[in-house]
Amino acid sequence: MNKKTPIFSAIAIGAGVLLAAAAPLSASAHVSLTTNTAEAGSYTLVTFKVPNESDTAGTNKVTITFPTDTPFASVSYVPVAGWTAELNEETLPEPVAVGESEITEAVTSVTFTADAGSEIVDGQLEMFTLSLGPVPDTGSIVLAADQFYDDGTIVSWSETSADAEHPAPVLYVNDEPAGDHHGAAADDEEHVADEATTSTDVATGDTLARILGIGGLVVGAVGIVLAVTARRAKTSASE
Repeated sequence: MNKKTPIFSAIAIGAGVLLAAAAPLSASAHVSLTTNTAEAGSYTLVTFKVPNESDTAGTNKVTITFPTDTPFASVSYVPVAGWTAELNEETLPEPVAVGESEITEAVTSVTFTADAGSEIVDGQLEMFTLSLGPVPDTGSIVLAADQFYDDGTIVSWSETSADAEHPAPVLYVNDEPAGDHHGAAADDEEHVADEATTSTDVATGDTLARILGIGGLVVGAVGIVLAVTARRAKTSASE
């Protein structure tokens, strides 16, 4: 019988437990804005961060939709290597005043499509930057995004509730950014600050607990190895 087996088994068990404990540290990503605030009347650069969330499929198209009641008179995009972009301009349901002018047509969506071999795959993300303006003088603007995968799956990032599973990217103009609610407006500035502090404290405590737990598992695994090694040495001496 191979007497080394218990040692390697103990190490394997310890490593397996460590991996199981560390796994929950990862979090699901979603389509979001790198900067989600803008000043009314300004022309702003808005960058969408699009991660791939599938282990088996690649993201090959992203469509960003703009509201027609608070349209942008000007929309342009920054070219992305390996991707083509198309601006879709339509007649608005009703004319909208923009500054001293009135517009009846506007870009209502932009679609980025990947060339063959340029899809966003597992473990990757891509950045898509748009120039938008003038920014409407409103509370916030929902910029819904549809993420298409090459297996036919479509994920619509368009929800605005506080507990949304697929929260929409939101550009905040006069409203305060919504903290950790992924697009839901906060009640007021104090509420946002308190919520952010609480979230930070919880996250810090949780991380510390995980680190201490993992450290304890490491010590335990090492103890098992030392105990088995000592037993082998004692057995060998008695023989």
